[in-house]
Amino acid sequence: MNRLKEDLRAILRSDQVSDSESILEQHSHDESYHTPVLPDVVVFPESTEDVVAVISYAAKQGVAVVPFGAGSSLEGHVIPVSGGISLDMMRMNQVLEVRPDDFLVRVQPGVLKDELNERLGRYGLFFPVDPGSNASLGGMAATNASGTTTVRYGAMRDNVRALEVVLPNGKVIQTSSLAPKSSSGYNITSLFVGSEGTLGVITELWLRVWGIPEQTVAARAVFSDVEHCVRAATAIVGAGIPVVRMELVDGPYIAAVNQYSGSDFPTLPTLFLEFHGNRRHVEADVEVAKEVIEDEGCTSFDFVTDEKARQDMWAARHHALYAFMHQYPGFGHMSTDVCVPVSKLPEAVLRAKELLSQTGVRGAIVGHVGDGNFHVSMAVDRGNPDDMARADAFNEQLVYTALSLGGTCTGEHGVGLGKRKYQQKEHGDALAVMQAIRAAVDPQHLMNPGKLVDPATTTTHT
Repeated sequence: MNRLKEDLRAILRSDQVSDSESILEQHSHDESYHTPVLPDVVVFPESTEDVVAVISYAAKQGVAVVPFGAGSSLEGHVIPVSGGISLDMMRMNQVLEVRPDDFLVRVQPGVLKDELNERLGRYGLFFPVDPGSNASLGGMAATNASGTTTVRYGAMRDNVRALEVVLPNGKVIQTSSLAPKSSSGYNITSLFVGSEGTLGVITELWLRVWGIPEQTVAARAVFSDVEHCVRAATAIVGAGIPVVRMELVDGPYIAAVNQYSGSDFPTLPTLFLEFHGNRRHVEADVEVAKEVIEDEGCTSFDFVTDEKARQDMWAARHHALYAFMHQYPGFGHMSTDVCVPVSKLPEAVLRAKELLSQTGVRGAIVGHVGDGNFHVSMAVDRGNPDDMARADAFNEQLVYTALSLGGTCTGEHGVGLGKRKYQQKEHGDALAVMQAIRAAVDPQHLMNPGKLVDPATTTTHT
């Protein structure tokens, strides 16, 4: 592979190309449980022109290219299963343009979500998509990330106005205009959002941004069991209350958070909620929400307006995973998510609880229940084949439950490597259409091969 490195160094600067052992290892994995694979070389583009040069070279030489962002994905999206070039986009990290009057911002893909919001604050604006980790915006678009605020603001697909993309043949396209709506042509912006690097490389993003609300109120509602907790969430959605965040944290997670952070939350299923808007409307929304969830069996309801108290409350939610894993030193983390119609959410969550008990998997449930999406974190012994087999069996049964209820195998983690085997069952003949699109855009099959709609192989673990 010395020739590959030397060829790329002739195209770019030498400091933009590396095959050092530590750099290759860093780009061999994400935060998932899948087996790492070393790329042959890592390239750090600094402009669209750099990306064009690398992609054009790769197309001529038949070399695979895998775009890489912050490396925080959970289903093996950035693992270079065919070797080749890992294209690290993090040096392309500039906020290029803010248009406050249009509520738009133009960024490069390596900008981190928190960095963007720091920049937008001076304009009284913010970007709402919150996947939990401080991910790169290019990676968030590539995986159609969502998170805690989806119930109010939607996922990345709802907040990307246009993209600049370098196609597998080296051509650069703009996927749409900046108009708020259009009936012209296919909606290829949405096609590229969630394509997981299989159709091209995102080099610029136009994102929709929002005004910072006058008031933010957070609330915590405790229930005696998961069923009542989830039914309260669906009741809030059904009542049309414009809640911004509505997160389920199951009792085992709460217990872990208390032990980890020294908090004293009741170790019962809990809804964490948040409301945005002007003071009068927020106060009314909180009162209506309180009435609704009390009718569904809420045993205690507390709300906070103090900013520090609000941040502390959400820190407990965001740190839930670390708290859970802190209970299992030496174990690895495996995570799965599914999404179902909101009306089917109670049934799906209860089934997940039953499956955890039946399989003996060490797990806990957390979720963005306002949009039907929930996650299960599992502590696994990666060196124990039987333990990994139990976790895989749980994952599969949970996916089949979601599909039987009219849902999807993943609400936000994405497909990557881990959930390719469910694509045929979920999409049927539509999968062939997706594969035809991939073949038409990337006929050499060089862009992130082995992912998303590619034929599935047996899942492997570290």
